[in-house]
Amino acid sequence: MNSYTLAELRPGMTESFTVTVTEEKMELFRQLSGDESPIHIDAEYAQQRGYPGRVCYGMLGASFFSTLAGVYLPGEHCLLHSVESKFAKPVFVGDTLTVTGVVDEVNETFSEITIKASITNQNGKKVTRGIIKAGVAR
Repeated sequence: MNSYTLAELRPGMTESFTVTVTEEKMELFRQLSGDESPIHIDAEYAQQRGYPGRVCYGMLGASFFSTLAGVYLPGEHCLLHSVESKFAKPVFVGDTLTVTGVVDEVNETFSEITIKASITNQNGKKVTRGIIKAGVAR
């Protein structure tokens, strides 16, 4: 876990990590969220809708933005203020995702940073974009 303070952060700083969407993560998210949409839990239903298999919960993918901010950039001194997510392409069970964040702005007045974030799949396709605002300890 990183522990950047506000004074150590600069625009352009970048961190990333990879994670694989597993059946277990899907089931845990289903239990946590209560989202029983068949597109997420029934492969046959998803295939009838034109997808190769179950579609990952969009918010499961976007939850990795919390990991990005809380573990990597800035890390332990972070308190999320907001996360804006845009879902560009579907994610599927078995996909390996690379989550990347770049510090776009450091606001010393409000002790807050803005991170431009993205998630790409194993084929290099951008599946999710995000703007993260996080409070950071001085």
